[in-house]
Amino acid sequence: MGFTVIIPARLASTRLPNKPLADLGGKPMVVRVAERARASGAARIIVATDHPDILAACAAHGVEAVMTRADHPSGTDRIAEVAHKLGLALDEVVVNLQGDEPLIDPALLAACAARIADGVPMATVAHPISDVAEVFNPNVVKVVLDKAGRALYFSRASIPWHRDAFAATRDALPAGAAPLRHVGLYAYSNAFLQAYPALESSPLETIEALEQLRVLWHGHPIAVHITDSAPPAGVDTPEDLERVRRHYAA
Repeated sequence: MGFTVIIPARLASTRLPNKPLADLGGKPMVVRVAERARASGAARIIVATDHPDILAACAAHGVEAVMTRADHPSGTDRIAEVAHKLGLALDEVVVNLQGDEPLIDPALLAACAARIADGVPMATVAHPISDVAEVFNPNVVKVVLDKAGRALYFSRASIPWHRDAFAATRDALPAGAAPLRHVGLYAYSNAFLQAYPALESSPLETIEALEQLRVLWHGHPIAVHITDSAPPAGVDTPEDLERVRRHYAA
């Protein structure tokens, strides 16, 4: 099944100014991300941006880019605008790849896209957690699934809660426990992507500060692809940027 990758890239970043244009081995970060997407087998890769400097950087490296409004509340709204502008078919699968993931495994994009099916308009990714500290870290988003591999709930809390084991100790995971960490990679049917901006915000989404809970709250299923290990971390800080630069230098 073919799919389109749309990469939202805003120039403004509180922790790392001009992040999409940061140099990685002679190319801007957003171009490196597009190169990873190209290796996934996607039919089309498009950068969705609110700044002409990013548009120009993409053009200089042969990457398709589209200008969007600057006032979108989320990256999902931004890519929905682009999919609409380009007239993508409603049954097209669209992958939302963040513009600060220059080391993402291209196969993960294809695997996430493949989880979109009739009745399942959205998909994402998770991997098993082995470090008990991550289980109790609210910055690590956890997800629990039903027997069909669809999300029941996402939370910053430790889910599922092992009542007896955690009553005894929280220094180690119970034997056989396999909690799942959510990875912020998403795929959508374009029909659902176009409907998404009109979905009312949910109380759960506000409480947990997790946008994907809006989808579950409205009763739409989210399929979850399980990968064996954690994908390389994205670029959020100057330290992350130096780590990725060392990768490209090597």
